Amino acid sequence: MYAYDALDDRLVRERAAQFRGQVARRISGALSEDEFKPLRLRNGLYLQLHAYMLRVAIPYGLLNADQLRALARIARRYDRGYGHFTTRQNIQFNWIRLEDAPDILEDLAAAGMHAIQTSGNCIRNTTTDQFAGVAADEIEDPRPWAEIIRQWSTLHPEFSFLPRKFKVAISGSPNDRAAIAVHDIGLSMARAPDGGTGFRVWVGGGLGRTPMLAEAIRDFLPGEDLLSYLEAILRVYNAEGRRDNLYKSRIKILVSALGIDRFRELVEAEWALIRDSALRLNEAEISRIRAQFAPPAYEVAEARQFAARRMEDTAFARWSTANLFSHKQPGYAAVTVSLKPAGGIPGDITANQMVALADLADEYSCGEIRVTHRQNLVLAHVRQDRLYDLWRALDSLDLATPNLMRVTDIVACPGLDFCGLATARSIPVAQRLSERLAEIDERHDLGELTINISGCINSCAHHHVGHIGILGLEKAGAESYQVTLGGSSAEDASLGKIIGRGFSADEIVAAIETIILTWLEQRRDGERFLDSLRRTGPAPFREALYGQD
Repeated sequence: MYAYDALDDRLVRERAAQFRGQVARRISGALSEDEFKPLRLRNGLYLQLHAYMLRVAIPYGLLNADQLRALARIARRYDRGYGHFTTRQNIQFNWIRLEDAPDILEDLAAAGMHAIQTSGNCIRNTTTDQFAGVAADEIEDPRPWAEIIRQWSTLHPEFSFLPRKFKVAISGSPNDRAAIAVHDIGLSMARAPDGGTGFRVWVGGGLGRTPMLAEAIRDFLPGEDLLSYLEAILRVYNAEGRRDNLYKSRIKILVSALGIDRFRELVEAEWALIRDSALRLNEAEISRIRAQFAPPAYEVAEARQFAARRMEDTAFARWSTANLFSHKQPGYAAVTVSLKPAGGIPGDITANQMVALADLADEYSCGEIRVTHRQNLVLAHVRQDRLYDLWRALDSLDLATPNLMRVTDIVACPGLDFCGLATARSIPVAQRLSERLAEIDERHDLGELTINISGCINSCAHHHVGHIGILGLEKAGAESYQVTLGGSSAEDASLGKIIGRGFSADEIVAAIETIILTWLEQRRDGERFLDSLRRTGPAPFREALYGQD
């Protein structure tokens, strides 16, 4: 994995020292809150309902064990003993005191981490597939390209004050596990006719108040041209994007207003001016970055012991069926560590769990931990003959729930329990749903069925692309939950459609249960919920929820 060089280290340490002075001036009263706000946001510090929240950057979701231990120390010393992993592959601490923020940034810098560009109208953390580099179906490991984008976009002087925040995702595989269709720019690794690799480029995706799926702007882009083409897109957006209306400032609105063909014309014209500039990547630089992501020294491993354990222990068999991902290296597996125990808070992890997981990463997975955009963690390099011992260790930590991409693998934002923008609570709904639906899944083996819950229209939990999406709103002073069906963030990307009127906090769990039980009546040959819905349409579900359709 990539290790910060001297330039990275100097940058994050100087930024921490700079912010210490800014905080001191705010505490003394020399800076008003209006003056301080843009400064703190540029360092990932939000003012929430009860305290400050610090969002820490985890570039493309990759951590080493020592960094996870550093996050545990921060959770213990400065927070309430836990952190919350987000859909941006970052971590948030929700109970930060302003006077402690500079110390936290210094501690992060010492661990090769920071909070730069986790907020503000800039290019945010580039995300990618949590199985990058180990997935047998990938065309090429996308992580070196994500690192190249990180280096180019960090404190980019031209793109530090965009019309609105900007998000990029890369998929190395035709099986999209990075949700590229709902990003401002989505990149999908592709092959040229001559066998070389590059990207198919998508633009204009995003969720929130006006959800849209990205459109293809270029079918093939050579890797050497990646930065110049991204820069051309950003320049057009920076010049043409709206700044007079917060709700119409994202690039998706610009692409929709201009049309993809006209937007492409503007980008291609801009690109012609800069394609042959210093932005062109040479093979030596690409190779230098790739070398940082060389696979670990795998050992010879065999699967007979793994198969025997599966036969002997049904609980282990169920976990290994749900939470393992096929590895390109024979005898190995990638393990999803679930942060979604029944009744738990999605994405939360305690400091004690962080330390224990860091130790397990050192012992079983080459000291590496990955964060997923579904708020779980991954140990990507585990020998199959050691899976049973790892499972037992994870189970003792309450980190072995067998539910990857299943109905209790719920994605949820912090909602009104923490967020000043939220209009309803997400966490209690997720907890009650996971407890109730775990029983149904146990009886019926529901298979792949995703539920995403957002506490406001900003869609931080990506409710629009959950197979079942829940949006919490305020209605007449009470919480109301709107339900959408049919969303997907995979290669078959789709936006969920509203099923009907909303449900109260007391009604929402029963409503979701009704949807699932109705699906079980309609289900054919063990098909997925999404496939059944696409076959039947929403009518059976609407009738079950509201009466005659």
